[in-house]
Amino acid sequence: MAIPVVYNFRSVKARWTSAVVAILGIAGTVGVFIAMLSLAKGFKATLVASGAADNAIILRSGSTNEMDSSVTLDQVHVIEDAPGVARSTNGPLVSPELVVIRNFALRSTGTDANVQVRGVSARALEVRKQIRLTEGRFFQPGLYELVVGRNATYSYLGLNLGNTIKFGGANWKVVGIMDSNGSAFDSEVWADSRVLNQVYHYPQDTFRSVTVHLTSPAALQKLKDALTSDPRMQVGVTREVEYYDKESQALTMMIKVLGGIVAGIMGIGAIFGALNTMYSAVAERGREIATMRALGFGGPSVVTSFIIESLLIALVGGLLGCVAVLPLNGLTTGTVNWQTFSHLAFAFKITPDLLSYGIIFALLMGFLGGVFPAMRAASRPVAAALRSL
Repeated sequence: MAIPVVYNFRSVKARWTSAVVAILGIAGTVGVFIAMLSLAKGFKATLVASGAADNAIILRSGSTNEMDSSVTLDQVHVIEDAPGVARSTNGPLVSPELVVIRNFALRSTGTDANVQVRGVSARALEVRKQIRLTEGRFFQPGLYELVVGRNATYSYLGLNLGNTIKFGGANWKVVGIMDSNGSAFDSEVWADSRVLNQVYHYPQDTFRSVTVHLTSPAALQKLKDALTSDPRMQVGVTREVEYYDKESQALTMMIKVLGGIVAGIMGIGAIFGALNTMYSAVAERGREIATMRALGFGGPSVVTSFIIESLLIALVGGLLGCVAVLPLNGLTTGTVNWQTFSHLAFAFKITPDLLSYGIIFALLMGFLGGVFPAMRAASRPVAAALRSL
């Protein structure tokens, strides 16, 4: 015979003062757990959004990222004539690119942060179709002009439209603001690749990478086969979205591991809080439990009832933690991308699956906090407790 669940609701209500301690402990743990996961998800989403399924990025063979890659102008010409490359009236949709790390002062603290300055071709907006100009215009080839990402404008001093800023020994004018729908390009500064190459005295006609717009996502293999089989090339060809996904993995894993450690430590504390609450309930309700046993409710029913009560407390704590962390959704923060060592702005991303993980985590803490007190309650001698009535 099962004990009615309504009994557990009334019991928690009657002992709400002791239950609040456990609820707050579980809520805090769930809040931290979801916040750390949303941090990792937001960082990953920002980088992955930088890539497109119908774009390919070409690096020197063996290079893992743009910073340690090198592609020559002769190789760029071969890429432009390769099969699978989309074309417009202006020619092949290929953007040879150069990446430079430059310090800019953060608006929030005034301290310097590494910003990725990307030298691109005049066709960069045709190649990356997810990016659009929201203010001003695109830079003119051959001039010291910049197009700045939306987040870069908000994050760093001096990058407002119309401003002139000095770096690399040259004076650059901000002529445009671009929006890439929350991708990593929103944290970048763009310039003409040839001008950037001259300013930083890099080897002439040498680039870090080449980004290609494909005729279709399926054309990647055709392009890859043509380039990797050409002895002049010695390059690696990767779908752009896969490249940025790999770039996000190291820091995403670190955030998850650190978040797991913090949440685990807090979770142990929350479990002890639940244990204390439930053991106190057992001590206070000895006669109650004995009466239920005398009325015919068996040990398994008592165990189930106490676990349900602990899960109920945990559920309330989990829901409270989920509600408490919701204001973080969409909040912009920043960190260093370990692959390029540049500052990257991104937003917390709280999704329904993260909230469900938080609830499951809360219920797990509630179960562990309730199962041992429940077993103790079920094992209490009935006769001794009844004699004390």
